[in-house]
Amino acid sequence: MNDKPVVTTADVRALLATMQGKEVTLDVIRKELHIVAGSKSFDEVRNVMYQLANPKSGKRIVVASGKKNGAYKVIEQVVPVQIYGQVRERRPVFNLVFPRDAHTGRELHFADAITIREGDLITIGGVKSKGKTTLCLQFCGENIDMKPILMGNEYTVLVTDDDGSNAHYEPSPRFVSRLDVMSSANGGWIDWIDENGEDKFTLLPVRDDYAEHVVKNKLNIIDWINLDGDKLYNVGKTLEDIKKNQGRGITIAALQMGEGAMGPRGGQFVRDFSDVEILLDGFGQDDNDILLTVRGAKEKSAPIVGRTYAYTIGASGTKIFRFREVEKCPFCHGQGYSKGIKCEYCFGNKYMDIESSE
Repeated sequence: MNDKPVVTTADVRALLATMQGKEVTLDVIRKELHIVAGSKSFDEVRNVMYQLANPKSGKRIVVASGKKNGAYKVIEQVVPVQIYGQVRERRPVFNLVFPRDAHTGRELHFADAITIREGDLITIGGVKSKGKTTLCLQFCGENIDMKPILMGNEYTVLVTDDDGSNAHYEPSPRFVSRLDVMSSANGGWIDWIDENGEDKFTLLPVRDDYAEHVVKNKLNIIDWINLDGDKLYNVGKTLEDIKKNQGRGITIAALQMGEGAMGPRGGQFVRDFSDVEILLDGFGQDDNDILLTVRGAKEKSAPIVGRTYAYTIGASGTKIFRFREVEKCPFCHGQGYSKGIKCEYCFGNKYMDIESSE
């Protein structure tokens, strides 16, 4: 195609307006504007981009990325948001139901003290096999009438025909088994299907690009965000993009936590974007006993941050039993041992039920 006589700044601006927030190169711009090598416009594109990136030329449209291939980051243009001086709806709190103790039917004790609002992000950092999926499925079930979106690394399996054709995803056997235990059709407490026999939730086989699959204005549950070990710095950007894409909905995202770690993989990046942060670890010697710590909550009506709770998981990993508050053992100071001997008060568990330590 013939090149334009000479590319103008207006031409480049119009193109960049469609690429806000993205990184572009000079070659991409030339291709999109159908500029051929050797023309006057070929070199003029570089001059135009230099001017648009110059802070002295007024409001910058792009910033140089520092790469050698003529790459630029297109600045996302924003306009001021007016708060007063117009009718502005005051949005109600997000009525999220927390998991319940199977014996008492009561929500987890700290739930009443936490205010969840539209746009919030709840993170659940947990050591492997310490109940992340239990909480995620409980959140899904207790809020099933919201028709939540459920994404899980281990909720689906990719299958094919014997000849390798017809590749498609199916729910994993363990996932279906857990749903069956919770289903009211089998004596459980959750109605997973509606009156037409259709799923009340949407299961998405997502293992990457989590933010791009978040459904706006819905309850999204991600179990769990998996990033390569050398890309954990991307956790912050992933969580930021999730919050940006969820609109008036909320997201509950589980993340892996290493043994003995103080927080999930991603560290401070997770804390930066979490409106509520929950940590899960082992409690005692039984794999089904869980220690839950409320590590952070941006809006609360009681001093719950830092408080710890314990409970037991049962019924194939679907129910929570004997949920209670615990504290570090006052006799061994949370060490589990005293003078080299297992603490006779907490039996090496490091924590005690508050009622027992009083």
